[in-house]
Amino acid sequence: MRPIIITLFALLASAAEPSDPWAKVSQLKTGQELRIVRSGSTQPLVAKMDELTDESLVVIVKDRQTSIPRQSIERIDARPLSKSSRVSRESKTTTSHPEKLGQPPRSLGGQDPGPSMNSSSTLSIGPKPDFETVYRKPLK
Repeated sequence: MRPIIITLFALLASAAEPSDPWAKVSQLKTGQELRIVRSGSTQPLVAKMDELTDESLVVIVKDRQTSIPRQSIERIDARPLSKSSRVSRESKTTTSHPEKLGQPPRSLGGQDPGPSMNSSSTLSIGPKPDFETVYRKPLK
């Protein structure tokens, strides 16, 4: 009974993960940011996803389309697409009344001044999500 259960779990695990690691790359969206580690290269290539074929990955690097053969790719990392904006905005407005603060009213040409307002705005840009590995060249 125990070998049957182990075999069943092994079958379920293999069904959950595609047998071809290249299949996970096909799920990436056009325009998604990639970091590609190539054989013999010391620096990874940062590019945007364009197309995928069985033999190569087509990416955009600085507004130029480049094709990278599959056999020369060691690893592909992709930055997850963010559903929310990284930009946050905060606005704050305060109103002060001089008579409520216990200050004597200042007159402007015989008129009492009205309430004064102060506004401030803050714009923050948050970090991009980290890269996640989506492809690693299989060992042969």
